[in-house]
Amino acid sequence: MKRSIPLAIVITLGFLFVGYVFIPHKISTDFYEWYMEWIKAMSPFGVVLGIMSIVMTHSARIQHKVPNWQYSIVTLIAMFFTAYAGFAWGTQEGTPFMWLFKNVQMPMGATMFALLAFYIASASYKAFRARSAEATVLLLAAIIVMLGQVPVGVSMFGEGINDITHWILNVPNLASKRGIALGVGLGMVATSLRILLGIERTYLGGGE
Repeated sequence: MKRSIPLAIVITLGFLFVGYVFIPHKISTDFYEWYMEWIKAMSPFGVVLGIMSIVMTHSARIQHKVPNWQYSIVTLIAMFFTAYAGFAWGTQEGTPFMWLFKNVQMPMGATMFALLAFYIASASYKAFRARSAEATVLLLAAIIVMLGQVPVGVSMFGEGINDITHWILNVPNLASKRGIALGVGLGMVATSLRILLGIERTYLGGGE
């Protein structure tokens, strides 16, 4: 029962939303608006489940002294203190909550993106090695596009490099992006059909 009922709910709601998209009738529109109101009511329970999951996961890490378990203590303290700051002083400008957001969270986010930039540069160096004809074309296209995006490239090669850059971005690059988007869309349709027909059940967890 604990697998059959969730499966029935997912299949029923899935077909109802398919009806809303493909049959723009007043009944389907009213159902969608009614469901969105319920989503607003259910969202806090999702937040509660997320908090419970974080607490249980990191408490277990602290209890069993897994490697780097000290970071779990920092995570729990930060989560509860941030929540307390938001409830106690509000989220307006000048409150401790906003101070934490601007001076802790935003710098940490900037640091993560800065680290990702180094990983991207490393991956680009490995990908752009001219080991084959295809890699050579990729390397040349990347160099032209990068030079066309900065003033140094324009000053070295003139305005013509901008036209070449725009052509690369708007013709071969856009065609590739559309091909990828079509593949992703077909994959989403196939996965959605598997879920709607009850074939895909891994989201229920726990075996077959």
